[in-house]
Amino acid sequence: MNQPCARFDSLFAICRRALPALAVLALSTPAAARVEVGSAAAEAEVTVGCMFPMTGRAAIYGRDSIAGIKLALADLASQDASTPRLRVLVDDTRSKASYAVRIAEDFIRRDQARFLCGMVSSGVAHAVSQVALERKVILVGTDHASSRLTIEAFHKYYFRVSNDSYISMAAGAHYLAELQQKTGWKRLAFIGPDYDYGHVSWNDLKSNFERLGVRFELVGTFWPKLYEPDYSAYIEALMQAGPDIVVTALWGGDFIAFLKQAATTDFFRKIRLANFDTGANYEVMVALGDQPPPGLIVSARHHNNWPDTERNRRFVEAFHRAEGRYPTYAAQGAYSGILAIAAAIRKAGAGADSDALVAAMEGLRLQLPEDPEGFTSWIDPDTHQIVQMQAVGEVVPDASFPPARVMAGKWRVYRAEDLMPAPALVRERRAQARGTAASLP
Repeated sequence: MNQPCARFDSLFAICRRALPALAVLALSTPAAARVEVGSAAAEAEVTVGCMFPMTGRAAIYGRDSIAGIKLALADLASQDASTPRLRVLVDDTRSKASYAVRIAEDFIRRDQARFLCGMVSSGVAHAVSQVALERKVILVGTDHASSRLTIEAFHKYYFRVSNDSYISMAAGAHYLAELQQKTGWKRLAFIGPDYDYGHVSWNDLKSNFERLGVRFELVGTFWPKLYEPDYSAYIEALMQAGPDIVVTALWGGDFIAFLKQAATTDFFRKIRLANFDTGANYEVMVALGDQPPPGLIVSARHHNNWPDTERNRRFVEAFHRAEGRYPTYAAQGAYSGILAIAAAIRKAGAGADSDALVAAMEGLRLQLPEDPEGFTSWIDPDTHQIVQMQAVGEVVPDASFPPARVMAGKWRVYRAEDLMPAPALVRERRAQARGTAASLP
């Protein structure tokens, strides 16, 4: 059993853990078959190569991403004749950086892909981002969220179209600042997966606490490995530390496993748990059943029940009609990525080179399902991160999206302008990382 409190030493150490040797290509389990959607090779104007986990604990995000891509292609096909003809290939990363690198190289060399997209794990995304930089091919991140990809490790060919860890933690810091005014909480602990995404999420939360002047006593940071099966030692250590609030960056099956194991103890009778980036994902809502632990504070990169707009309802209902289930946030990320690629091609022209397409994507404005009325998502030219609003809420009874019996509600909504890293902070983080491993994709 792993022991808790494996502390964050350096970003270089993170890189070594997150990016295993690229030469290691040993395959232990069969991969899912490659998926091809959109225009046929002979008819397509542009080929897009996407990578998602389609096997293992995170496979649901791959399945939902493919469904999101199909919805985007269907929406594009219903538009005018200027819509570019896209051929979209999807292959299984197996959540392995080395394997994803080989797929990306094959997409570019063998299939002449002009865009790469996808990735769930930030560790995998860093490895593929390096390929995009070297091959001068645009990578559109649809799911992973480490803010290091758009700040310290930024390069011109990387874009992201879903909320990153900075945006989510900025919304979380605002929420906890307001909660502190109401409840007076003082003691906080953090638990996150021991790789790039987890550590960057913690740093982003601390940075936003400092920006807002939130004062608290840190009683512990805890770093289980990704896909940890047994959280009992961490749960016991957290309870012994005695926090009022625990913030977690555990995601997917890891977060669900932590919730189920903590629910067998006194954890939720003593401590409030918050997950600002992935906690309100639909699969989590389903797993909570009709008796969720009390006091859960959650958000996610897309919600089926927020915003209550015609565009979001149409997206969620179309997904449900096509797949017979409701989407996780991965679906909306992949949907957004294909719309962004199509918009850039339409703006620059199908024959434009990568630099012209980069220019077309910078500042691009996209109306997306997660945009509330009156707001349009846009891509920040300085970081290539999409700028979006975020809602944070609590788990409440809601059977509108079965089989889930609960959903997030009691929303607090935060303006996009208040969730962006200030230009001075971006410059400072890049300057501090320059010449170090942290500046590498």
